[in-house]
Amino acid sequence: MLDMLQQPNNNILPESYKNLTDREMEKRVREIKEHFGDRLFIPGHHYQKDEVVQFADAAGDSLQLAQLSAENPAEFIVFCGVHFMAETADILTEPHQKVILPDLRAGCSMADMADIHQTERGWKRMQEALGDTILPLTYVNSTAAIKAFVGENGGATVTSSNAKQMLEWAFTEKERILFLPDQHLGRNTAYDLGIPLDQMAVWNPILNTFEYQGDLEDVKVILWKGHCSVHENFHINNVEEIRKNDSQMNVIVHPECSREVVALSDFAGSTKYIIDTINQAPAGSKWAIGTEMNLVKRLIRQHPDKEIVSLNPQMCPCLTMNRIDLPHLLWALESLEHGAVKNQITVDQATAEKAKLALDRMLARV
Repeated sequence: MLDMLQQPNNNILPESYKNLTDREMEKRVREIKEHFGDRLFIPGHHYQKDEVVQFADAAGDSLQLAQLSAENPAEFIVFCGVHFMAETADILTEPHQKVILPDLRAGCSMADMADIHQTERGWKRMQEALGDTILPLTYVNSTAAIKAFVGENGGATVTSSNAKQMLEWAFTEKERILFLPDQHLGRNTAYDLGIPLDQMAVWNPILNTFEYQGDLEDVKVILWKGHCSVHENFHINNVEEIRKNDSQMNVIVHPECSREVVALSDFAGSTKYIIDTINQAPAGSKWAIGTEMNLVKRLIRQHPDKEIVSLNPQMCPCLTMNRIDLPHLLWALESLEHGAVKNQITVDQATAEKAKLALDRMLARV
């Protein structure tokens, strides 16, 4: 990999790419893909722009794409997603494979809400208050450092598809669960398991304290005070407005939405669940979807026989997911063609080994 210290502008898109037309860039991407053949694998997350997804060798959610990367022998994996996804791909792939993120600004605000230093400090406080009764679980939408922390402390990762199954397992291991970093997925999943809301406490990492009124001994689930900036912007009034305007409209949302929104919806589930539900829905059915706008727009185009709208028409696409665009993808590929690896994502061995423990505990049970 090029020496980042000697090349301070290494990660900044050259101006020349901003002057190319989409047609020129698309032509070059196709040529480079053909040139590299099986040496190149491009995974693309469902939330990516169409201009990028069109070149993906596989489209899916974050863990699915990391697993596909691990199964693929390609030397170069140009990951069209966000930073934590590329980290997971690097953890699961072989040492000779290089994982590249076309734009290093493609992060995740939710993942960034669980800082490892805050987590270690909070864990100590939780242990002091409740003893060795807590098992940590982390959503895969988290940093490698958080996954490593969870792995080191006997816990596992979860996805929005298997969160319920993993919480059921976790409760066979310990009396209480710490769920990082998305409080909404943790709350919705625990509620579906029959755990009442008054047995869930929120952990405030800024103040390093519980947000809970009552006896801490009654707490079964500790929810990290984090959230998805996209899904938290679906509100009760959005559902009420849909119901008022069209009583035949089905409301389907992602479980990263708040408990109140999920409770008012007709269906709630992972990105894959939402896609599968729309794919299987009868022609003429009506759907208001509460998830990322790029995906909603794609579903609208793919299903002209159905009436599909965003649950919140004022929503914008995920800003960090949108960082990967056609110019950055082309730049990453042309750099490889010229023998330079731009924006390689690497997780140090110690962190990777501990994080893999958390991932493997999940993969062994789903």
